Amino acid sequence: MPSLTVRRIQLGSSGAADQLARLRAQLSAEGNVVSARGRELTERVFGEALPPTRVVERICADVRQRGREAVFHYTEQFDRVRLGADTLRISRAELVEAHAAAEPALLETVRRVRQNILSFQSGLLHGTARLAVAGRHELRLRYRPMRRVGFMVPGGAAAYPSTLLMTICPAQAAGVKELAVVMPPTKTGAYNKDLLAVCRELGVSEVYRIGGAQAVAALAYGIEGLPPVDMIVGPGNLFVALAKRHVFGQVAIDCIAGPSEIVVLADASAPPAFVAADLIAQAEHAPGASILVTWHTPLLDAVESELNRQLAQLSRGELARESLEQFGAFVLTRDEKEAVACVNDLAPEHLHIATDNAEELGERIDNAGAIFLGNYTPVAVGDYAA
Repeated sequence: MPSLTVRRIQLGSSGAADQLARLRAQLSAEGNVVSARGRELTERVFGEALPPTRVVERICADVRQRGREAVFHYTEQFDRVRLGADTLRISRAELVEAHAAAEPALLETVRRVRQNILSFQSGLLHGTARLAVAGRHELRLRYRPMRRVGFMVPGGAAAYPSTLLMTICPAQAAGVKELAVVMPPTKTGAYNKDLLAVCRELGVSEVYRIGGAQAVAALAYGIEGLPPVDMIVGPGNLFVALAKRHVFGQVAIDCIAGPSEIVVLADASAPPAFVAADLIAQAEHAPGASILVTWHTPLLDAVESELNRQLAQLSRGELARESLEQFGAFVLTRDEKEAVACVNDLAPEHLHIATDNAEELGERIDNAGAIFLGNYTPVAVGDYAA
């Protein structure tokens, strides 16, 4: 494997502001972060190199007009799998068989993590908020679950039982009754026995073999054999994010996410091996954006060395290396204050603060999705167990 060199941005130097602005734009839903395979597929299916927004518009319009036949068409074109009315939905027998064959240790882990999530989420649903002014008025805020929710589970590059846990469990804590899971028809998606076993363990019986923008459209508009949902949640690539934006208003959505990303804010206390592992864990999404922000100059070379060492040992090391080269960066700031400002400007999905004063720095972060504090709280903890 060739040696990795991560681009470096030194704040305060000539052109640094422009470089940071381009990096920030790249991390948005408009950033056009698409894998080489995704671009090739687009050109093959549509006969031209369409931008992702046009791809999504055409797929969603086609599914809305032609329904299930359009979903089958795009599944065959993009996933090379020919579905029919009898194979669209995964049968109860398949779920039961997968659950019976699953490793007991896997199911025990799922139960433990599920309990972690349910405990935390149930604590957020604390009942009815009430404000009463004696003799004048009373205001109440009620929480009511959605009737039917659709869950997007990726499966193009790797299997993600964690996505099932992170999306299904909050919905169950809220009391949602109808849960519809869609996964692409791949060996890391709807044909993955462990994913089917996790669905069964979580009590999900409605699982479909479709993914991508066509799955979003099917959930939003409904097709024969798959009734429409009230809300769509869950991660995906840029096409999924844009499709969720396209159908918003027809259905509710959780958010319009950009590419999977991490920013590690680190000082001299951060072990280079830990930082490198954190960056690789997001880069492995292929594409995924991984950024180190620090004011400790020696950390840059140490982390780059660790990245090369660890990538050489990973089965998906080549994919992660490509992501790091295309979408990764080391940002060197002049001091801690500038580093915090940089992080707030980037507004990352995942932020790991690997510093001596992580708790204090966390209080100064306004723009981040999930924040992980300290050298022993990697982002993977939140993705898989917390």
